[in-house]
Amino acid sequence: MSDQWNEPEGINPRGTVVVAAGRGETPEVYARFGRRLAADAYRVRVLPDVTSDLAASVAAAEKLLLSEEAPHVVVGSDTGALFALALAARGTPGLDGLVLAGLPVPRQAPALGIDLGGHEASPQAWSEADIEARTACPNHQRVLSGAGALSSAPIPTELTGNVGPVALPVLGLHGSADLISPLGRARGHYPAGPVAALTVIEGGRHDILNDVTHRTVAALVVQFLERLRLGTDLPAIAVAA
Repeated sequence: MSDQWNEPEGINPRGTVVVAAGRGETPEVYARFGRRLAADAYRVRVLPDVTSDLAASVAAAEKLLLSEEAPHVVVGSDTGALFALALAARGTPGLDGLVLAGLPVPRQAPALGIDLGGHEASPQAWSEADIEARTACPNHQRVLSGAGALSSAPIPTELTGNVGPVALPVLGLHGSADLISPLGRARGHYPAGPVAALTVIEGGRHDILNDVTHRTVAALVVQFLERLRLGTDLPAIAVAA
């Protein structure tokens, strides 16, 4: 099982994507995504379930961001998206942009402040219903069914409270049919700003990087990476005439 994918032989790398996986996810969950971005000459490195050892994940991310080809973008899914926000909040050197996918929110809106740890269920192997809620893609469903991952592990308190203005360029990706983190509540948790944008994928479920629209989502990520290469103000490349 690989946790990294490189640019084609003979092609110069165009940047580095560090994927921060969500709860219970292993690098194999992102093999398809990694191969696709690598084909466009972006190096992809996957950090498995960052919630399992936050300190080690931060150290690994910092090492990659300082050693691999720039620009450096952290792509986070589920709690990996919160991890990406935490890296931005601490001013991690070498971090140039964020892609936040399926940002998790509490199951019930808190009375005061921001609380992203609202999953009360104890960790357990993913059930068929869990997998259905995560993706409609049959190939990704097969990957999840054999991954032995955890569906409802709690969100570490260390990852809460980092939702707010982010100076870095940000691409948010969220499915309109996400039952785990409903769009109506998640929308307000995505960073806003002149270089931050949220794209809603119609009919998309929680694992939006690996859902049935994975080709479109990967294309959106590549477009974001290509624009970032031109400048942190994300100049447009394709403009409607």
